[in-house]
Amino acid sequence: MPVEPAVPSYSSGISNVPLLGDTIGANLDRTVRTFGGRDALVDRTTGGRWTYAELGADVDALALGLLDLGIGNGDRVGIWAPNCAEWMLTQYATAKIGAILVTINPAYRSHELEYVLNQAGVRLLVAAETFKTSDYSGMIADVRPRCPALEQVVLLGGEDWNSLRRNDGDLARLAVIDLSADDPINIQYTSGTTGFPKGATLSHHNILNNGFFVGELCDYTEADRICVPVPFYHCFGMVMGNLAATSHGACVVIPGPSFEPKATLAAVQAERCTSLYGVPTMFIAELADPDFESFDLSSLRSGIMAGSPCPVEVMKQVIERMGIAEVSICYGMTETSPVSMQTRADDSIERRVSTVGRVGPHLEGKIVAPETGLTVPLGTPGELCTRGYSVMLGYWDQPDKTAEAIDAARWMHTGDLAVMDEDGYVTITGRIKDMVIRGGENIYPREIEEFLYTHPDILDAQVIGVPDPKYGEETMAWIRMRDGATPLTARDLREFCAGKLAHYKIPRYVHIVDQFPMTVTGKIRKVQMREDAISLLSLHDIAKSRHA
Repeated sequence: MPVEPAVPSYSSGISNVPLLGDTIGANLDRTVRTFGGRDALVDRTTGGRWTYAELGADVDALALGLLDLGIGNGDRVGIWAPNCAEWMLTQYATAKIGAILVTINPAYRSHELEYVLNQAGVRLLVAAETFKTSDYSGMIADVRPRCPALEQVVLLGGEDWNSLRRNDGDLARLAVIDLSADDPINIQYTSGTTGFPKGATLSHHNILNNGFFVGELCDYTEADRICVPVPFYHCFGMVMGNLAATSHGACVVIPGPSFEPKATLAAVQAERCTSLYGVPTMFIAELADPDFESFDLSSLRSGIMAGSPCPVEVMKQVIERMGIAEVSICYGMTETSPVSMQTRADDSIERRVSTVGRVGPHLEGKIVAPETGLTVPLGTPGELCTRGYSVMLGYWDQPDKTAEAIDAARWMHTGDLAVMDEDGYVTITGRIKDMVIRGGENIYPREIEEFLYTHPDILDAQVIGVPDPKYGEETMAWIRMRDGATPLTARDLREFCAGKLAHYKIPRYVHIVDQFPMTVTGKIRKVQMREDAISLLSLHDIAKSRHA
């Protein structure tokens, strides 16, 4: 009898809602005309509030000011600041004139700043003067002599910023700018684990459609109010937050310049937010806040948890304790604008807490064997690849790096290990580079982490591989304990895992910490954890021998 062929791990996002062909500026103008009197933006730090009519007018005034500075289509404008209203105004004003916004990580220091300014050829830098311990103006002064392309610096809150909007108000100057939706409009630098970051270059079409369809799957309308504590400099804030809101006439609420659990909960309560965003560590912090029960979160309907793997137990608490019945998991990467997979509001609780959903509208996804690039059968682990309108134009001025990430058929290779089921739902099982190989056994840290979250005293857990003379690698668990809990020892953890995890998956080492090393977007820096672990465990000699 003939053998039935295996069903490939491939899925496409069917939609009866067409892609947007707008530029970002044209889309904002349409929203202003339709919802001019509705709230568009609330900045809790300053008390500033904008209707869509007011937001549109301020964006136009700033766009004219940029033209007066000589900034035009294709010029790079850097922005280096924490979340604030001026950040959002700059995002839309640069889009209006076709300038490419270069978003700079607020945690960067002089060395990284200098690299980005030169690599992107930034002509104008808009920056905060200071924030927390960062002296932005001092660092700018330090690197400026070594950045020949940088012609002008505008500090937020200063006279230069205020004068940007003192122009002739001639909106006809904006109307004559020829823009294409396929033009590059944003360069976002990925937080590479080695070497310098790469600048993912994104178009109007990339990020406007991604924000719009993320909002569609969250059922956004002009009645929604979205609390955005995630950083604007990253796609999570400026695309899934700002563009999802403005493409639907919804309101963006900025709870503060950077994430603070109490300020976020207070913003939700005071502004009656219907949606809340965050990476898992943010939701964990909010749930653990000692005053959590005192906040009225009854207005929340939806929300997005994304940015790093979302622990099942945390997801359940967000649904049960925060009341976010329609909370969505989003999966993606900067290079894909960012979202490629998303759970839907009508998905079962089980699917919303254990998968990253299905491929988004107008997108494709497949799982391939990393060694061959061939699509694997359903249910078989492999590397997740995505294709469609969201895939970046490329890495800025790095065609060789672009070719390593995007293959000849325009599939973006994510570097994530995943499994697809018969209904197209995808489960992320780990990073190809994070996989631990212990004595020939492949161990996926995500599986162990999910199990550790079931321990009643564990608040957060991360598992890494460390060098071992016998097995090549061993597992180590970094653990954050709940308040008042007795710190776990390696023996305690072994007893908890015994009979529930295969013996070779049980962490040999345990390290109790107050915080994990993280990027500003809340991603765990496992590379740094490994480096620290080698020092903590005195494994320098073994590490050297393994890499000889």
